[in-house]
Amino acid sequence: MIDREDRDDAFKPPATFEDLKARITRDYEGYSRRLRQIADHAMTHPNDFAFHTAADVAKACGTAPSALIRFAQTLGYSGFSELQGVFQARLSDMAPSYRDRIRHLTAAETGGGAGPEALGALFTDAAIEALRHLRESLPHAALEQAATLMAGARITHLVASRRTFPAAFYLAYNLNRLEVPANLLDGVGGTMEQQLTLVGPEDVLVAISFQPSAPESRLAMDVALKRGARTVVITDAPRAPFNEADILFEVAEASVTDFRSLNVTMSLALILALRVGQLREGHAPDGTR
Repeated sequence: MIDREDRDDAFKPPATFEDLKARITRDYEGYSRRLRQIADHAMTHPNDFAFHTAADVAKACGTAPSALIRFAQTLGYSGFSELQGVFQARLSDMAPSYRDRIRHLTAAETGGGAGPEALGALFTDAAIEALRHLRESLPHAALEQAATLMAGARITHLVASRRTFPAAFYLAYNLNRLEVPANLLDGVGGTMEQQLTLVGPEDVLVAISFQPSAPESRLAMDVALKRGARTVVITDAPRAPFNEADILFEVAEASVTDFRSLNVTMSLALILALRVGQLREGHAPDGTR
């Protein structure tokens, strides 16, 4: 039985960005389509919520400003301004240099420069900052756990769709180069269900999925969970069923005018493949054999 205090806590507005992510993940399936659009944008473009007006954020989400206010109130906030404060506090908690670079890139993005020099600078600068953030925040323990699972698996299955597919292909390619058994679940010709019959309890599934997630990736994750396979997920916003993974990597890709790169995901895939190869060769975490 839930007591009054626990029930009241469940409806308090999240005080931190991490609390906000947890609340959205918990309640996501109960949101309306409009609220899901806003939730997805909030998790994949948090800087928009920190720097832009309610009207601009609503436009980016494809909703009316009233829906944005309703989203904030659903979370327990009085309105958009209070919700925005959580996103601004997130940036305040970052290193000042990183926060300033994000602000500079956001200002440059809205400055209207459209020539090749401006585009080149915007995209490369954004990619550099995203990769620097990966280096500063890379979860080494989770990386080691994921690599250990993959190194000990009978076979590692990989699934992704649409723009994340290149990362899964690249990971499968490098694992096979390292003579690590890997199977790319590409679903060519509508064969995903048949390919999934190969997934067993001694295997690992690596799912790379960004919002909105593809049905094929959700199906593969569901099958892996039901069959007892271990699961590793790379995502920009943990949603069911991906939030049930054994190991979950949440990545933040560079975004310029809503075009997002794969630099961070590709780098993480390569790091993961190389560490799996090292473990298969008998290398310990400190580099010794």
